[in-house]
Amino acid sequence: MPLDIKEIADKADMIVNGYAFTRDGEYIRVLNLDYLNHAAVILNDRVVETNMDDIETQIALDYYEKNKRFMEE
Repeated sequence: MPLDIKEIADKADMIVNGYAFTRDGEYIRVLNLDYLNHAAVILNDRVVETNMDDIETQIALDYYEKNKRFMEE
């Protein structure tokens, strides 16, 4: 079953420059909406799991750090 970009975007707590950030308990799930096979998991402001390369991982983490105050609780 393919991923539905609209459904993912609708459920996201925040979207920054094509990255969807979704709160899942204490974790933040990150998905690149342009490349749906690029994902990461953030815990305590650190990436704990990813299949992104190092540069993309840092970009996603920077977007999160700069904008996390806008995520709905």
